[in-house]
Amino acid sequence: MNKMVHGIMEVFREEHGDLRWLIMGDDDTIFFVDNLVDVLSKLDHKKYYYLGHQSEFIWSNVWYSFNQAFGGGGFILSYPLAKALSNDMENCLRRHAHLNGPKNSADMTTMACVADLGVDLTPHLGMHQVDLRGDISGFLSSHPKFPILSFHHYDVLDPLFPSMDRYESARHLMKAANLDQSRLVQQTICHHREKNWTFSVSWGYSAHIYERVMHRSYLKNPIKTFSLWTRSPHPPNFMFDTRKPSNDPCEAPHVFFLESIKKTPRNEIFTSYSRASPRGIPACSSSGNHTADFVSKLEVISPATKRLETDRCECCDIVRVEGTKAEVKFRECLINEVIA
Repeated sequence: MNKMVHGIMEVFREEHGDLRWLIMGDDDTIFFVDNLVDVLSKLDHKKYYYLGHQSEFIWSNVWYSFNQAFGGGGFILSYPLAKALSNDMENCLRRHAHLNGPKNSADMTTMACVADLGVDLTPHLGMHQVDLRGDISGFLSSHPKFPILSFHHYDVLDPLFPSMDRYESARHLMKAANLDQSRLVQQTICHHREKNWTFSVSWGYSAHIYERVMHRSYLKNPIKTFSLWTRSPHPPNFMFDTRKPSNDPCEAPHVFFLESIKKTPRNEIFTSYSRASPRGIPACSSSGNHTADFVSKLEVISPATKRLETDRCECCDIVRVEGTKAEVKFRECLINEVIA
């Protein structure tokens, strides 16, 4: 464990005049570098910052700490903090020798050493330890309104796309990441009032159609398609609200996954999402029996420009529902627009 902590010291054995941030993660962590650059560019690298996030699984935080950045999701130290930490590392390891045990972690030691320098964790909801198992499509389809920065435990999860293996899924997701990381897995919601439908798009990954009008305050909670990281003593188990999977026709979505992506001559990005499988339940009768069973493909048009302001999500309009296709176009929300 101390070898990992000593890694911070190794960085400073030589001078790095242009070093601003030190980012550490596991060998099975995926980092989204464009988003990292954009997020860090908004912070003053001359100040003391310790960025990262907790585990999604409550009990991992109970067993370790709610105040630490979990290293699988990665943590980020600004240069002056990393330098101060390096200078104090040997003393800190002696102060916190009790943390050097099988039930502790380098993450806890780092947190303790950083805290002794007067700095606490600045959480970022785009850094994912992913202490979850199985199918995390529900989690990624309602990603928090923060740029995705990291993703851990990829090799123990189900493939992100049901028709592909893990390797193919990673390459497929990166097609979207290479064109626009600022929107990657960001949830955008709009309504087709004529049919009482709700469209929820996790850009570059998946899309859902619900057969009734649903509020964003509800849809931003992930569907619990995933399972526990390990046995839980008792609920609650997650650090976020969830929705239970449902066979209620008015609750269960029609699910689509990214099929293709391209940039158009009109400086837009065109993404196409194809139906994963038939929903297999009747139409929602309470919304007028406007079934979406016939929709096999959802096409989404978004700006090709990077989205820099993230204080509010984007909105969208239903351009058309025609034949077996539906088309949605992204835009900035109006000043007083309500997504409900």
